[in-house]
Amino acid sequence: MTFLIFLVACGAAASTGMLFKPGEWYDGLKKPWFTPPKWLFPVAWSIIYLLLAWAGYRLTLLPGSETLLALWAAQIALNTLWTPIFFGAHRIVAGMIILSLLWLIVATMVVLAFQLDSAIGLMLVPYIVWLTVAAALNFSILRHNRA
Repeated sequence: MTFLIFLVACGAAASTGMLFKPGEWYDGLKKPWFTPPKWLFPVAWSIIYLLLAWAGYRLTLLPGSETLLALWAAQIALNTLWTPIFFGAHRIVAGMIILSLLWLIVATMVVLAFQLDSAIGLMLVPYIVWLTVAAALNFSILRHNRA
């Protein structure tokens, strides 16, 4: 049951991608050469959200995981916020700020998770890698689309 609660939270975050699609605005932006192909986004996020829900569930089973669970809550809130701000409101700078905070929180989670349970740490590695690519992409879009 607990796993399903974490999965629902991840599903809520994922649903913002259905509500606020990239669309013509995003297609018209100048993007860097390393922009992932469109098909990769739903594949990557599906895997990341499943791993994230599983990591959250495992955290509930471990004593001493309170800080990590609080960070989990913070990251899912910021994760949910980024899509409507960036794709919905077209606020590239605000998106970069949210993504920077999200990256810091998830990086902290990775470090703390490896100290508590290496399996949870490994589950979070794809997330921090993807966020690193997303942050570089967001920053490049910010730099090249000032108008």
